[in-house]
Amino acid sequence: MRIVFAALITLSLCACAKKEAKQENLLTNNSSGNPITAPVDYLGAVNQARKGAIKTIDQAAINNAIELFNAQEERYPRDLNELAQKRYIQAVPTPPPGMRFDYNPQSGQFKVVQQ
Repeated sequence: MRIVFAALITLSLCACAKKEAKQENLLTNNSSGNPITAPVDYLGAVNQARKGAIKTIDQAAINNAIELFNAQEERYPRDLNELAQKRYIQAVPTPPPGMRFDYNPQSGQFKVVQQ
């Protein structure tokens, strides 16, 4: 009877350790393929897609404003704030979390890059 009791305690401790490892995996937004964690995996994927969409929209809008500025002013803006000051954009958007804007005033190239 003691052996069975000891085996049950050992199994329950192993199960707790596996549960903690799965919870850590959820925080990294990795898909586990487990139907129980599917809602969390889905929300992580939605967040990544949202971040990518914001990046694409901001990049396209600012690139269009830079090209319009260049066509009308016959030069590239000194910085992104000049686009807002001259009303080519309403305001310089905030980059998505973990990203930054990279603008080269000599070439007019604008990118959204990882920090």
